[in-house]
Amino acid sequence: MGTPEFAVATLDKLVQAGCSIVGVVTAPDKAAGRGMQLQQSAVKQYAIEQGLFVLQPEKLKNPEFLEQLKNLHADLQIVVAFRMLPELVWNMPPMGTVNLHGSLLPQYRGAAPINWAIINGEKTTGVTTFKLQHEIDTGDILLTTSIPIGEQETAGELHDKMKEIGAELLLQTVKGLAEGSLTESPQIEMGKDQLKDLKNAPKIFTASCQIDWNKSITEIFNLIRGLSPYPAAFSFLEGKKVKIYKSEKIHTTPTIASGEWTTDKKTFLHFAGTDGYLAIQELQLEGKKKMSITDFLRGYRWA
Repeated sequence: MGTPEFAVATLDKLVQAGCSIVGVVTAPDKAAGRGMQLQQSAVKQYAIEQGLFVLQPEKLKNPEFLEQLKNLHADLQIVVAFRMLPELVWNMPPMGTVNLHGSLLPQYRGAAPINWAIINGEKTTGVTTFKLQHEIDTGDILLTTSIPIGEQETAGELHDKMKEIGAELLLQTVKGLAEGSLTESPQIEMGKDQLKDLKNAPKIFTASCQIDWNKSITEIFNLIRGLSPYPAAFSFLEGKKVKIYKSEKIHTTPTIASGEWTTDKKTFLHFAGTDGYLAIQELQLEGKKKMSITDFLRGYRWA
């Protein structure tokens, strides 16, 4: 069960390992693009190429879908980057349902663990396989693998690295469950005194993407790479919205107010934070293409 490219890596790993995939559940086709043509999910495209049976339910409690799912007689369900499942779905197979999550649980439960780990300046994250239970991302842990986060690494780069590592971890999980060699470990029950140390990873909304220049340049730098390439951190330049994908920290005491900028209009554009500058390296002005700072400055018309 999965939808985006992230889930394809796992499905491919299971197929290549010779696992018997009795069915693939993914999102319905959606109209997208200028012509609003129906687009198949990345998982569906791969499943069709492999000749796998595909189900695309609008609602996961639909009686017809539930009957089709039951008739597959799956021993185990694998969930990677899908939606929340009702209990009558995740509890259907005799071996239960396993989920792959992009963090070292119980840290960063939620929809955007890759983004928030970078935004918060973490040096290490990981992937976890666990059994689904009622509360989201709280099930018993099966396997984990740690992954270092580079100082310059973006969410997109970590995503691509994590999908491969996660796919391998899930294959090992499936093998372990089949052999009966895995032990399920309950997630740590956080007491009230520990609750402050538990970091969550809620869905990213537009408000979370706007840069607050009254923060340190390290915080802003982490926000930019944590939201790159999508949905991207943004600010304003002469009243126009600009998305920022890549930047560099300059540890020099600012001579201008936080949020103000300086430029030679040819090679650099620096925004001031509280304790330094952010040199913008890659950006996208509203209505324009993403480009390097030199290409942007070459064509930008200043007010």
